[in-house]
Parts: sequence; C-alpha cells; structure tokens
Amino acid sequence: MRSVSFEDVARTAEELCISAAHELPQDVLDALKDAARRESNRRAAEILKQLLENSRIAKEQRIPLCQDTGLAVVFVEQGADVRVEPVEDNPDGTIIDAINAGVARGYQKGLLRKSLVAEPLEKRINTGTNTPAIIHYNVVAGQKIKITVMTKGGGCENKSQFKMFRPTAGRDEIIDWVVNSVAQAGADACPPFIVGVGLGGDFELCCMLSKKALLREIGTSHKERFYSQLEKDLLQKINALGLGPQGLGGDTTALAVHIETAGCHIASLPVAVNIECHSHRHKSAII
Repeated sequence: MRSVSFEDVARTAEELCISAAHELPQDVLDALKDAARRESNRRAAEILKQLLENSRIAKEQRIPLCQDTGLAVVFVEQGADVRVEPVEDNPDGTIIDAINAGVARGYQKGLLRKSLVAEPLEKRINTGTNTPAIIHYNVVAGQKIKITVMTKGGGCENKSQFKMFRPTAGRDEIIDWVVNSVAQAGADACPPFIVGVGLGGDFELCCMLSKKALLREIGTSHKERFYSQLEKDLLQKINALGLGPQGLGGDTTALAVHIETAGCHIASLPVAVNIECHSHRHKSAII
C-alpha cells in the first residue's frame, strides 16, 4: 500500500486551480487556431484571434483568462492501493478534505474570484473560499491518484439542459433536441462552445457524463463508430446554426461535441447537454 500525504494532495489541487485559470490547454488553443484559419466570416475570424490573444496575455501575465473563475469541478481517481495520510491537526482528514483545502488556497493565492454561495435560495452568502468544490470521486486499480480540475463558469453552466426521452426516441429526435439546446444557449454562454453530451445512465449519472465528456481531448472521437458519427453530425448541425464566436455570426459555433454513454433502464433514455464556453479551463495531475 502506497501512501500519499494530505499536503501533496492539497498542493496539487491548489496548483491545478491556479494553472487552469491562467492557461488554456493546448488542444483548445489548437482548435481555436484551426477555427480562425477556416472561418469564412471576417469578423468571426478576428474574434477568434482575439480569444487567442487573450489566452497569450493571461498565460504570460499570470492573470485569469476570464473574470468568472468558476466553480472548481474536480474529478478524482484514487488507486485502490494508495492511501492519503492525514495531518496532525486533522487526523480524520480525507482526500476530499485535502482537495477542498487545496482549492481554497488556490483561489486565495491565485487571486481568483470566489463564486460559491453556501446555500442556494434563502441567503446566498458567499463562502469566501470557493469551497466546497464539486467533487466526482472514483476508486480505480493501482497506486496513483489522478486529479483533474475544471473551473466551470456560471454563464455556460446555466445553459446546460437535461431531458428524459421515451426509449422509443430515435437518433434524429435526439439530434434535434441537442442542437436546439445549443441554439438556446446563444451568446450568453460565450461561444464557440465545447458541447458535452451524456446519453444513458439515470438522472444524475447522465448529467455527470455530459460534464465528464468535456474533458476528452478535442480532436479525438468516441471509440464506437455509431457515437463517433453522431458527434460529427451534431457538430456539423450546431455550426450550421450560424451563431458564431460570441454570438455575432460565423461558421464556428462549437469547437467540438463529445459524447459519453452508459447503460440505462429499459423504460428510459436520459440525455444531458453540458455547455462549455470557449475558455475551457481544465488541468490534470497524477500523484
């Protein structure tokens, strides 16, 4: 059994929050560059170039890519043969506690806007730490811990949708609903988008799959041919909307559509769409 210190986990989460807020991943940069080269609308091409310039400035000057530095959405894969050692002042501390400690430090040290309220309806008081983070935790084989932090802005998250279809729904019906969901997101969600689609599971799993889909590298396809083609067809139809960068028209409404699937009940066909803006901020590390 391998041991990893509480502090190592906290420090990793801290660093990921800061780097995600300042640096777009290379696949996102490449997708924006490719879109700018292919864009037939001159104004849209200029906007895409401005987004690339914004990313350059943010990285070089170590300032946030966007003023909305988002909620910290964390995907954790902990090996079954690795344990997290607690600290003396928190002997019952878990990996979840370590991640939240790191997120709080990252948002403080990185001078990142804290955007989390403690409860949703009555008082809506800011926690002041951007914690607790939204953490998706899984146990996997091995002796390593993988942590992925996505800083998810409110504007695009607000436009995500879920629908429970009848199991008799066909491919075209699903396509129409997904494309319409993106159209409804409009300029408010800051296109060009990365669109995550969850198919199957149940109510909560389907939505989680749609968010997990956002983490796949842009340019890769679903491993199954049927869903790979569905991704291509959805992307084509979404870009045919003409919404374009920042909603001002153009060929590039989305940079990618990624689908994740799971088995579901014979009476169900859940579908979720999670919209991500052009500032697709996520970083991963393995301990």
